[in-house]
Amino acid sequence: MPSVRIVMQRSCTVIGFVACPECAQTATALLISGSRGRRVGNTSARRACHPGHRGGVKTWESDGESGCATVCDQDAGTAMRQLHRANNVADLRLMARKRLPRPIFDYIDGGADDEVSLRRNVTAFSNYELVPDILNDVSAVRTGTTLFGQPSRWPLMLAPTGLTRMFHGHAELAVARAAARHGIVYSLSTMGTTRLEDLAQAFAGPKVFQIYIFKDRGLTAEFVARCRDAGFHGLALTVDTPVAGNRERDRRSGLSLPPKLTLKSLLSFARHPSWSLPALTGSKFDLANVSHRIDALASGPMSLFDYIGGQFDRSVGWRDVEWLAREWNGPLAIKGVMTLEDARRSIASGATGVMVSNHGGRQLDGAPAPIDQIAAVRDAVGGGPDVICDGGIRRGSDVAKALALGATACSIGRPYLYGLAAGGEAGVDRALTLLTEEFERTLTLAGVSDAAALSRGHVRTRENRRDMA
Repeated sequence: MPSVRIVMQRSCTVIGFVACPECAQTATALLISGSRGRRVGNTSARRACHPGHRGGVKTWESDGESGCATVCDQDAGTAMRQLHRANNVADLRLMARKRLPRPIFDYIDGGADDEVSLRRNVTAFSNYELVPDILNDVSAVRTGTTLFGQPSRWPLMLAPTGLTRMFHGHAELAVARAAARHGIVYSLSTMGTTRLEDLAQAFAGPKVFQIYIFKDRGLTAEFVARCRDAGFHGLALTVDTPVAGNRERDRRSGLSLPPKLTLKSLLSFARHPSWSLPALTGSKFDLANVSHRIDALASGPMSLFDYIGGQFDRSVGWRDVEWLAREWNGPLAIKGVMTLEDARRSIASGATGVMVSNHGGRQLDGAPAPIDQIAAVRDAVGGGPDVICDGGIRRGSDVAKALALGATACSIGRPYLYGLAAGGEAGVDRALTLLTEEFERTLTLAGVSDAAALSRGHVRTRENRRDMA
């Protein structure tokens, strides 16, 4: 995507600054009034880029408002080189933080209350040590598995994430295309910004739809029928959102539908025009799968927390799970399971698997880290059902640890969103490539030639070390 130096007129208010990273020294503002402009600072939007970048001024118009921009068509390879300098998910996170306005980054990065569970989800993996086998033939390492009844190239799936278009204009389709190249399951959120039918048409790989039990059961039944008609392979029922978590970063920034931002937040948007311009002039932001049925969205600005709390049913129970399992009659995972009894009841109620999850630390702060629950949940449900570790994955070695404890696969959200924000589809691809390489390297170094052979003998907690014989 071209880098952009842009100043936009919106009710005569400057809301954007951008600079070509190769030729601009500072990003400065130009206040535009009609056809005249007043320069603020030491440069203006009409300053030319370096000749080698083929920069030039162009105009745009949206909803009767106009502005000017200098677009720098620098070599797209520059962006790719930046992505390839990312050595891990943490590097992609830093790139995303640099590219996104602070409120948008905080929506990806933040959690509930004091963010104890958010941090613990990640740090809990460091409590487990990998115990390698030696002198095994690891000249070829097999990573394939089956998830939601579908083959997967390795035991990873892309978790459902809402409002994905906020992070990049290509939204869920960019993520799905990257998932297809890597041969893994992609899960589309009910709160996504791409219609499930459009996603299914563009993505031939294994796909799951994340669903809620709405107060309007007819809407839930409609989703089941739409998913069946579109060729989705499984459903994931989220059950840990009777109300929205207290996400204080979002409250401080005023993030809402549509955004109702503070002055500080607006300035952050102004400093990130490479995000702001496509967001304002690109495809309409829409909760594509629910907006046709939820009248509340048309009544004015509503915080994300109030929106979620107002639409989801606090009375949902096990009979609703049984009803959904009958309606769908296919692979179904319950997302948000944390206890042994709930895992057992999920399977008894007709689910074929469970996603051990605390919603990425975004709901009940203080809930256990998913990795700490995996072994006990596997023991509770036996060897048949899918057990998916959802949350805290930042390295391929984390996946190996979860599998050794009994998980069928792991599920990631933030890692691929960091990649998406950093570089669109190529950024997602980079995130998945890094994790895949780390996973395969971990198996090789652990002396394991088949991911299915990982067992509890390959992992131990730091508190329960035993002398190696």
